[in-house]
Amino acid sequence: MHNVAITGTGVFTPDQVITNDELVVAFNAYADQWNAENAMAIESGEAEAKAHSSTDFIVAASGIERRYVLDKEGVLDPKRMFPRLAPRDDEAPGYMAEIGVDAANKALAQAGVAAEDIDLVICAASNMERAYPAIGVEIQELLGAGGFAFDMNVACSSATFGIQTAADMIRSGSIRRALVINPEICSAHLEWRDRDCHFIFGDVATAAVLERDDDLSGDRFSILSTRCATQFSNNIRNNNGYLRRTQDRMEDRRDMQFMQNGRKVFKEVLPLVSQHIAEHMDDTGITAGDLKRLWLHQANKTMNDYIGKKVLGRNPEAGEQPNILQDYANTSSAGSMIAFSKYSDDLADGDKGIICSFGAGYSVGSVIVERRA
Repeated sequence: MHNVAITGTGVFTPDQVITNDELVVAFNAYADQWNAENAMAIESGEAEAKAHSSTDFIVAASGIERRYVLDKEGVLDPKRMFPRLAPRDDEAPGYMAEIGVDAANKALAQAGVAAEDIDLVICAASNMERAYPAIGVEIQELLGAGGFAFDMNVACSSATFGIQTAADMIRSGSIRRALVINPEICSAHLEWRDRDCHFIFGDVATAAVLERDDDLSGDRFSILSTRCATQFSNNIRNNNGYLRRTQDRMEDRRDMQFMQNGRKVFKEVLPLVSQHIAEHMDDTGITAGDLKRLWLHQANKTMNDYIGKKVLGRNPEAGEQPNILQDYANTSSAGSMIAFSKYSDDLADGDKGIICSFGAGYSVGSVIVERRA
């Protein structure tokens, strides 16, 4: 059995930003428009008027202040409320492959690894642009990587599940190096017209290089242990399956976009994740006092604060549990990897931390790492 380390990470960030104020203006204009068009049904009691959103409501509910997206104009159009991602020719790189390659190249550069020396590419994300051919294989081709590639979907836990999958292959000796890439175009499966969730998601891509850690030197994060778990639940669901490729909406069915029962998710996921991390730490011989950093899934600040307190047995101190939620919003599987990529350089040799993601499924994955320098 071989040891495994994360030797490089990369983040692609879109250049378009939507602030809460901009989003609220667009949503409220849409709500006013809808209420006017359905005034008679609202007056007769057949329909319920759509309430306005507000910046205060969004921040209180989530901690989100802004989000990056691939297309701002379509989302902020009150008559559309959906990104314009025009279909591309089959010979052109797909959207997910394009942003995934950007993140992958940054990770490869940090690791000092050439693309042709990669043996495995996993495209792990919450929603795929198409059914086939696999986005992972397209990324492999664009990078000039070796070996093989495939796609993986475990919703918001896709990154940690992908890391365990790649790590297990490296441990067994079947491969030496892998790229786990998380291109998340969440704006394309969010229902921007639903006040309860219209603020949640943003777009981004992350990547991580994993290598056999038998003779490595220099800065890296040795993977001490990985663990994944699932438990079926309908409380977070999307019946559409793939990103919509047309300029206009398909069937106007609410269940075809992101849906969640937030209260049930909050009540059921928090103990599930806290217990998962506690048992993983206990089985690995790690105590709360050993941890210098928690890189948690970036879905909701209140959820993360609760989990951090449960894991550490106290309120996390400044820097112990970094949040990127306020700037990136929820980026599904990429969230914990953004936090890890941006807030890990300051750790010293021997410092330990946990990367953890959780979400629809329910699913939860945790990776215990130790800094080597």
